[in-house]
Amino acid sequence: MTQIILSPTLPETDRARAADLYWQAFRDKLGRIMQPEEKALSFFTRCLDPAYAICAHAPDGRLLGVAGFKTAEGALMSGDLRDVMTTYGAFGGLWRGLLLGMLERTPQDDILLMDGIFVTAEARGQGVGTLLLTTIKDRAAEMGKSGVRLDVIDTNPRARALYERHGFIAGAVNHIGPFRHLFKFRSSTTMTCPIPHRQAAT
Repeated sequence: MTQIILSPTLPETDRARAADLYWQAFRDKLGRIMQPEEKALSFFTRCLDPAYAICAHAPDGRLLGVAGFKTAEGALMSGDLRDVMTTYGAFGGLWRGLLLGMLERTPQDDILLMDGIFVTAEARGQGVGTLLLTTIKDRAAEMGKSGVRLDVIDTNPRARALYERHGFIAGAVNHIGPFRHLFKFRSSTTMTCPIPHRQAAT
């Protein structure tokens, strides 16, 4: 790939494509909770907030990857219990919402919380994920944050290795006990990348 074009938000024309890529990236983790697929895609398309996405495009306009983030004001996937119940019905939405709540992470004032990063299959190995991670760290610095935080599950060692190469340091490990049979992972590790303080220009 000769050029990657970054966008500070997700174009509305890419909403459905981004929702599909999100589902592909997290289907192994969320599949048993969010299935059937058509409802999962409906939910993700409905709840995706373009303002909390940094996107990579090819010169021809194809979406190559997305890095999402979360603040106290919103997140890439901003759905709440009402959205889940709208998609899955009252009963189906209630139990799904309660289980998904286990995965919720609370933003911190001085740390930018990542809300997913995913790259298309054809763009993997071409530096798209690296560029998105670098841009997320730049965004955190612009916002005056002291670091970027994410969680990586134990069944995704390749992602953890990528984060470690980019300066993320492993911290607390959260075990989910018997719920591992539903989410198909046993634990997640919180990883944080410190952001150097930028002095104001004089």
